[in-house]
Amino acid sequence: MREQDEELRESVVAERRELATMLGELSEAEWGAPSLCAGWRVREVVAHMTMPFRMSPAQFAMGMAKARGNFDRMADREARRDTARLSDAELLASLRDNVEHPWRPPGGGVAGALSHDVIHGLDISVALGLARRPPASRVGLILASMRDKNVRYFGTDLSGVRLVADDLDWTLGDGEPLRGHAQDLLLVVCGRRLPEGLVAGAAAGRFSGRNAGGPDIS
Repeated sequence: MREQDEELRESVVAERRELATMLGELSEAEWGAPSLCAGWRVREVVAHMTMPFRMSPAQFAMGMAKARGNFDRMADREARRDTARLSDAELLASLRDNVEHPWRPPGGGVAGALSHDVIHGLDISVALGLARRPPASRVGLILASMRDKNVRYFGTDLSGVRLVADDLDWTLGDGEPLRGHAQDLLLVVCGRRLPEGLVAGAAAGRFSGRNAGGPDIS
Protein backbone atom coordinates (compact mmCIF):
# COMPACT_ATOMS: atom_id res chain seq x y z
CA MET A 1 0.00 0.00 0.00
CA ARG A 2 2.82 2.41 0.88
CA GLU A 3 4.53 1.73 -2.45
CA GLN A 4 1.27 2.39 -4.27
CA ASP A 5 0.78 5.68 -2.40
CA GLU A 6 4.30 6.73 -3.36
CA GLU A 7 3.55 6.03 -7.03
CA LEU A 8 0.33 8.02 -6.77
CA ARG A 9 2.11 10.86 -5.03
CA GLU A 10 4.79 11.03 -7.72
CA SER A 11 2.04 11.07 -10.33
CA VAL A 12 0.27 13.98 -8.60
CA VAL A 13 3.45 16.06 -8.62
CA ALA A 14 4.21 15.20 -12.27
CA GLU A 15 0.64 16.00 -13.33
CA ARG A 16 0.68 19.42 -11.67
CA ARG A 17 4.03 20.30 -13.19
CA GLU A 18 2.85 19.33 -16.65
CA LEU A 19 -0.42 21.22 -16.24
CA ALA A 20 1.45 24.33 -15.12
CA THR A 21 3.56 24.13 -18.28
CA MET A 22 0.44 23.67 -20.43
CA LEU A 23 -1.39 26.58 -18.79
CA GLY A 24 1.65 28.82 -19.11
CA GLU A 25 1.41 28.48 -22.90
CA LEU A 26 -2.26 29.50 -23.16
CA SER A 27 -3.37 32.79 -24.64
CA GLU A 28 -5.71 35.18 -22.84
CA ALA A 29 -8.49 34.05 -25.17
CA GLU A 30 -7.90 30.41 -24.23
CA TRP A 31 -8.03 31.27 -20.53
CA GLY A 32 -11.46 32.73 -21.21
CA ALA A 33 -12.69 29.83 -23.36
CA PRO A 34 -15.34 27.32 -22.18
CA SER A 35 -14.11 24.16 -20.45
CA LEU A 36 -15.85 20.80 -20.23
CA CYS A 37 -17.19 21.90 -16.81
CA ALA A 38 -20.54 23.37 -17.78
CA GLY A 39 -20.69 27.07 -17.00
CA TRP A 40 -16.95 27.43 -16.31
CA ARG A 41 -14.23 28.94 -18.42
CA VAL A 42 -10.66 27.66 -18.22
CA ARG A 43 -9.85 30.22 -15.53
CA GLU A 44 -12.68 29.01 -13.27
CA VAL A 45 -11.38 25.46 -13.58
CA VAL A 46 -7.88 26.58 -12.58
CA ALA A 47 -9.32 28.56 -9.67
CA HIS A 48 -11.15 25.43 -8.54
CA MET A 49 -8.08 23.22 -8.93
CA THR A 50 -6.04 25.58 -6.76
CA MET A 51 -8.79 26.35 -4.23
CA PRO A 52 -7.45 23.77 -1.71
CA PHE A 53 -4.12 25.62 -1.62
CA ARG A 54 -5.84 28.83 -0.48
CA MET A 55 -8.51 27.52 1.89
CA SER A 56 -7.98 26.38 5.45
CA PRO A 57 -10.19 23.58 6.84
CA ALA A 58 -12.10 26.20 8.83
CA GLN A 59 -12.72 28.30 5.70
CA PHE A 60 -13.85 25.21 3.82
CA ALA A 61 -16.30 24.32 6.58
CA MET A 62 -17.65 27.88 6.62
CA GLY A 63 -18.07 27.85 2.85
CA MET A 64 -19.95 24.57 2.99
CA ALA A 65 -22.20 25.94 5.72
CA LYS A 66 -23.01 29.02 3.61
CA ALA A 67 -23.80 26.72 0.69
CA ARG A 68 -26.07 24.62 2.94
CA GLY A 69 -23.88 21.57 2.47
CA ASN A 70 -23.91 21.67 -1.34
CA PHE A 71 -20.30 21.26 -2.50
CA ASP A 72 -20.96 22.21 -6.12
CA ARG A 73 -22.64 25.44 -5.01
CA MET A 74 -19.78 26.28 -2.69
CA ALA A 75 -17.11 25.44 -5.29
CA ASP A 76 -18.85 27.50 -7.97
CA ARG A 77 -19.11 30.48 -5.64
CA GLU A 78 -15.42 30.24 -4.69
CA ALA A 79 -14.24 29.82 -8.29
CA ARG A 80 -16.15 32.91 -9.44
CA ARG A 81 -14.98 34.92 -6.45
CA ASP A 82 -11.35 33.93 -7.02
CA THR A 83 -11.38 34.69 -10.75
CA ALA A 84 -12.81 38.12 -9.97
CA ARG A 85 -9.99 38.97 -7.57
CA LEU A 86 -7.03 37.03 -9.00
CA SER A 87 -5.41 37.42 -12.42
CA ASP A 88 -4.73 34.46 -14.68
CA ALA A 89 -1.04 34.83 -13.85
CA GLU A 90 -1.79 34.65 -10.12
CA LEU A 91 -3.95 31.55 -10.59
CA LEU A 92 -1.15 29.91 -12.58
CA ALA A 93 1.37 30.85 -9.88
CA SER A 94 -0.88 29.20 -7.31
CA LEU A 95 -0.54 25.94 -9.19
CA ARG A 96 3.18 26.29 -9.90
CA ASP A 97 3.95 27.10 -6.27
CA ASN A 98 2.02 24.09 -4.96
CA VAL A 99 3.00 21.17 -7.18
CA GLU A 100 4.15 19.28 -4.07
CA HIS A 101 1.29 20.39 -1.82
CA PRO A 102 0.04 17.41 0.27
CA TRP A 103 -3.68 18.21 -0.10
CA ARG A 104 -6.02 15.23 -0.38
CA PRO A 105 -9.81 15.44 -0.80
CA PRO A 106 -11.78 14.29 2.26
CA GLY A 107 -12.00 10.51 2.08
CA GLY A 108 -10.24 10.42 -1.28
CA GLY A 109 -6.62 9.89 -0.31
CA VAL A 110 -3.77 10.36 -2.77
CA ALA A 111 -5.80 8.68 -5.53
CA GLY A 112 -8.47 11.32 -5.02
CA ALA A 113 -5.92 14.11 -5.39
CA LEU A 114 -4.63 12.57 -8.63
CA SER A 115 -8.19 12.17 -9.94
CA HIS A 116 -8.95 15.80 -9.13
CA ASP A 117 -5.93 17.12 -11.02
CA VAL A 118 -6.13 14.79 -14.03
CA ILE A 119 -9.88 15.18 -14.58
CA HIS A 120 -9.85 18.95 -14.33
CA GLY A 121 -6.73 19.13 -16.47
CA LEU A 122 -8.64 17.19 -19.12
CA ASP A 123 -11.59 19.55 -18.69
CA ILE A 124 -9.23 22.17 -20.07
CA SER A 125 -7.05 20.35 -22.61
CA VAL A 126 -9.85 18.37 -24.26
CA ALA A 127 -12.14 21.40 -24.46
CA LEU A 128 -9.39 23.44 -26.11
CA GLY A 129 -8.34 20.61 -28.42
CA LEU A 130 -4.77 20.63 -27.09
CA ALA A 131 -2.32 17.85 -27.91
CA ARG A 132 -1.31 17.35 -24.27
CA ARG A 133 -2.38 13.97 -22.90
CA PRO A 134 -1.54 12.57 -19.46
CA PRO A 135 0.23 9.21 -19.78
CA ALA A 136 -2.23 6.34 -20.14
CA SER A 137 -0.56 4.66 -17.19
CA ARG A 138 -1.41 7.68 -15.02
CA VAL A 139 -5.02 7.59 -16.11
CA GLY A 140 -4.95 3.86 -15.42
CA LEU A 141 -4.09 4.54 -11.77
CA ILE A 142 -7.33 6.51 -11.48
CA LEU A 143 -9.45 3.97 -13.32
CA ALA A 144 -7.99 1.16 -11.19
CA SER A 145 -9.05 2.99 -8.04
CA MET A 146 -12.64 3.45 -9.20
CA ARG A 147 -15.44 1.44 -7.70
CA ASP A 148 -19.21 1.38 -8.25
CA LYS A 149 -19.58 4.13 -5.65
CA ASN A 150 -17.44 6.44 -7.79
CA VAL A 151 -19.69 5.95 -10.80
CA ARG A 152 -22.77 6.51 -8.63
CA TYR A 153 -21.23 9.70 -7.26
CA PHE A 154 -20.93 11.18 -10.74
CA GLY A 155 -24.48 10.10 -11.57
CA THR A 156 -23.56 9.01 -15.08
CA ASP A 157 -26.00 6.67 -16.84
CA LEU A 158 -23.86 3.87 -18.27
CA SER A 159 -26.73 1.43 -18.70
CA GLY A 160 -26.34 -0.78 -21.75
CA VAL A 161 -22.78 0.44 -22.38
CA ARG A 162 -19.41 -1.23 -21.97
CA LEU A 163 -16.50 1.20 -21.92
CA VAL A 164 -13.43 -0.24 -23.69
CA ALA A 165 -10.08 1.60 -23.61
CA ASP A 166 -7.95 1.29 -26.72
CA ASP A 167 -4.71 2.28 -24.98
CA LEU A 168 -5.11 0.32 -21.73
CA ASP A 169 -6.36 -3.10 -20.71
CA TRP A 170 -9.49 -1.67 -19.08
CA THR A 171 -13.24 -2.10 -19.47
CA LEU A 172 -16.27 -1.11 -17.43
CA GLY A 173 -19.90 -2.13 -17.70
CA ASP A 174 -21.92 -4.44 -19.91
CA GLY A 175 -23.56 -3.82 -23.26
CA GLU A 176 -22.64 -2.14 -26.53
CA PRO A 177 -18.94 -1.23 -26.60
CA LEU A 178 -17.99 2.43 -26.44
CA ARG A 179 -14.34 2.69 -27.44
CA GLY A 180 -11.82 5.46 -26.92
CA HIS A 181 -8.66 6.52 -25.17
CA ALA A 182 -8.66 5.88 -21.43
CA GLN A 183 -8.62 9.60 -20.68
CA ASP A 184 -11.76 10.18 -22.73
CA LEU A 185 -13.56 7.24 -21.14
CA LEU A 186 -12.61 8.64 -17.73
CA LEU A 187 -14.37 11.84 -18.72
CA VAL A 188 -17.41 9.80 -19.78
CA VAL A 189 -17.52 8.19 -16.34
CA CYS A 190 -17.35 11.68 -14.81
CA GLY A 191 -20.38 12.82 -16.77
CA ARG A 192 -18.60 15.10 -19.22
CA ARG A 193 -19.91 15.50 -22.74
CA LEU A 194 -17.03 15.12 -25.18
CA PRO A 195 -16.25 16.85 -28.47
CA GLU A 196 -17.44 14.78 -31.42
CA GLY A 197 -15.21 11.96 -32.60
CA LEU A 198 -13.35 11.12 -29.39
CA VAL A 199 -15.34 7.97 -28.64
CA ALA A 200 -16.79 5.45 -31.06
CA GLY A 201 -19.75 3.11 -30.81
CA ALA A 202 -23.51 2.99 -31.10
CA ALA A 203 -23.90 5.01 -27.89
CA ALA A 204 -21.33 7.70 -28.79
CA GLY A 205 -24.06 10.30 -29.26
CA ARG A 206 -25.13 9.92 -25.63
CA PHE A 207 -21.78 11.21 -24.44
CA SER A 208 -20.80 13.75 -27.10
CA GLY A 209 -21.72 17.39 -27.58
CA ARG A 210 -21.35 20.49 -25.44
CA ASN A 211 -22.75 20.52 -21.90
CA ALA A 212 -25.67 22.80 -21.19
CA GLY A 213 -26.42 24.50 -17.89
CA GLY A 214 -24.01 24.20 -15.05
CA PRO A 215 -21.88 24.10 -13.21
CA ASP A 216 -20.83 20.46 -13.60
CA ILE A 217 -17.86 20.37 -11.24
CA SER A 218 -17.30 16.94 -9.71
